[in-house]
Amino acid sequence: MMTIRATWNGAVLAESDATVVVEGNHYFPAEDVHDEYFEASDAHTVCSWKGTASYRTVVVDGARNADAAWYYPEPKDAAREITDLVAFWKGVAVDEV
Repeated sequence: MMTIRATWNGAVLAESDATVVVEGNHYFPAEDVHDEYFEASDAHTVCSWKGTASYRTVVVDGARNADAAWYYPEPKDAAREITDLVAFWKGVAVDEV
């Protein structure tokens, strides 16, 4: 079993041994994400096969990384395994630990 950790600006944003990998991105279960580092965002994008993604801004020690986390609250059937799981980009390091 492999543990995956997402970090940014010195903070552990998420850590899990139950991520789901889709298109090379690790999606973390909500219970393994540290909510204190996130703010809501109004941003959305649409993927042809996954559906509409929602975003969250990462905030650590006053530093903001806008829309650096995303999730699919209501994905299309082909991507239902990642419903509400959280993935990262924009400089967030996602590594095996």
